[in-house]
Amino acid sequence: MKAHEKEIVVENLKGNQGEKRNLGIRLIPIFIVSLLILSTNVTFAHCDTMDGPLIKDARQAIDLNNINYALKWVSSENEAEIKNAYNLMMKVRDLSPEAKELSEKYFFETLVRVHRSGEGVPYTGVKPSGTPIDEKILAADKSIELGNLSPLTGIESKEKLPELTKRFDKVMSLKNFDVNNVEAGREYIEAYVQFFKFAEGEEEEHATGGQGGDGHTLAAGHATHIPWILSGLLFITTLLFGGLFLKKNK
Repeated sequence: MKAHEKEIVVENLKGNQGEKRNLGIRLIPIFIVSLLILSTNVTFAHCDTMDGPLIKDARQAIDLNNINYALKWVSSENEAEIKNAYNLMMKVRDLSPEAKELSEKYFFETLVRVHRSGEGVPYTGVKPSGTPIDEKILAADKSIELGNLSPLTGIESKEKLPELTKRFDKVMSLKNFDVNNVEAGREYIEAYVQFFKFAEGEEEEHATGGQGGDGHTLAAGHATHIPWILSGLLFITTLLFGGLFLKKNK
């Protein structure tokens, strides 16, 4: 009887170890997904968030009934699509609160999608208010608002300040453009983007990219690789941890 009971205990222990092993295997995908979410949680640009400058200009285009506030964010080749979306939205937004919400959402998403397409970056939707933004981007925005680089001087290296100052000065020299001069607006956005990319840490020179707000295609292309690189590293790390877990519980 005792020998039989021991066999039962041994079998139960093996069963528990097997369950733990299976649990570990089941947890690996969850672990991977969680890490991928965390790795892409910080937004490297803010033109596709509800708090960003693009949506701010889109709202002004609506409130002031002037599409030129939005057109500077896209190339001349894409004007027609934005104008069509804007005109459609303006026609139906006053029909009801629901029509207002849906039509404005349609316009925002179209504008962000076309802008991102011009950057050579896949459209991933308009991120909600409160989406995390890199502190350097926030500081760069504050610098433009204040008219000086003081918000960035504490978080940027001294070596970067000369080039940062050069790009900042260009932004400020173009800032007070006539909103109805769309080409001047695009020139400002081009300088604005180059300033922001350098502030973020993008070292490549792309000052000659000049495509009406799309000159940061190269920088944006690099940024899109970051989540995939992190994903690969996290996947390998997860496999290693999973292997060690299984080996330990054999």
